Amino acid sequence: MNMLISAPWPWRRCFISSVCIIAVTLLLAGMVPAAQAETDTSYGRLITTRPIAINPRTHKVYAVDEGADRVIVTDERTGAAHTVSVGTGPIALAVNPRTNRIYVVNADSSSVSVIDGEQDVVVATVNIPAGSNPYIVAADPATNKIYVANTYSDALIVVDGATNSVSRFKTGSADGIVIDPHSNTILLMTYEDPDIRIVNASTGAVTKVNVGAHLWGMALDRAARTLYLGHTGTGNIVALNVQTHAVHTIPVGSIPCALAVNPRTQTLYAVNYGSQTVSVINLRSNKVVATLPVGSHPQDVAVDPLHNRIYVANVHGNSITAIDGATNKVIGTYPAGTNPYALAVDPAAGKVFAADFGEPALTIVSVAPAARHH
Repeated sequence: MNMLISAPWPWRRCFISSVCIIAVTLLLAGMVPAAQAETDTSYGRLITTRPIAINPRTHKVYAVDEGADRVIVTDERTGAAHTVSVGTGPIALAVNPRTNRIYVVNADSSSVSVIDGEQDVVVATVNIPAGSNPYIVAADPATNKIYVANTYSDALIVVDGATNSVSRFKTGSADGIVIDPHSNTILLMTYEDPDIRIVNASTGAVTKVNVGAHLWGMALDRAARTLYLGHTGTGNIVALNVQTHAVHTIPVGSIPCALAVNPRTQTLYAVNYGSQTVSVINLRSNKVVATLPVGSHPQDVAVDPLHNRIYVANVHGNSITAIDGATNKVIGTYPAGTNPYALAVDPAAGKVFAADFGEPALTIVSVAPAARHH
């Protein structure tokens, strides 16, 4: 997940200097009015696509409500919703379904709130070094390790899910993270850094592979052991084989910012923020087989592999576009709250949820039912 910045959201913190670079890019592209850019420097922000997640074990949806310092919890089965107070400035979360724990990164209080998924209460608070500005989190259910990347720190924080104890890997800052369970490695990306870092999860050893700077959005094809990244400057998708470190590119649209893989169909979906399209890529041939128009400035994408559906968050369109993966046709566009910027899909229930910048922070999107693909 996962782009960018643009009006009209107040920016509460400037995470990295790439914010300024992207702001200039958007200004030149006509996405941010020049007058506004000149007179109001408080607009724009770098955002994450990890503010929302579904626990497949309980079919509960968790979404951060940053302004209210809480997490919104919705039970899909009953529709009941309630909130859990966490630290200051919650920005991202991750679920470990094996332990039924939810880990919430609180950027402003430099902490991680640990929520018990049975009672939905905070059972522990893990402190991160002050000033680190924790930004994104991922959980590895196989090892019960939780990884927290920081903006203003050169360390990747490793939380032991059994004890909540903390260790550190010196990896540099990161704003994108993917876990490769096959090789027990963590893949890290930073917008300005031309190197992808492949981190040994046992030792912390770092291997760097140069793929070029100004990357945003990452998705791992686990079967093919290939990491895909959106290269915002060139309009290419960078494909990195995490075993051989071979690199090749696939041309798509303007400012590719979010990626998702359907492993059942071996298809990659790339959201092009600037072109307002989705590129459909056949991973057997590594070629674009369709380019589909979506809503205003799409910013995230999620795949339902059971129903072969793809959902795109149109952050300026206040909508979600649904795509039929079998036909590569747009099914329709559906209301999704104010400024939806991240998505979560429960394939078992065939439901899609959006995290919104506006209120409410979580929206259940009503999309036409789909048949299950076997």
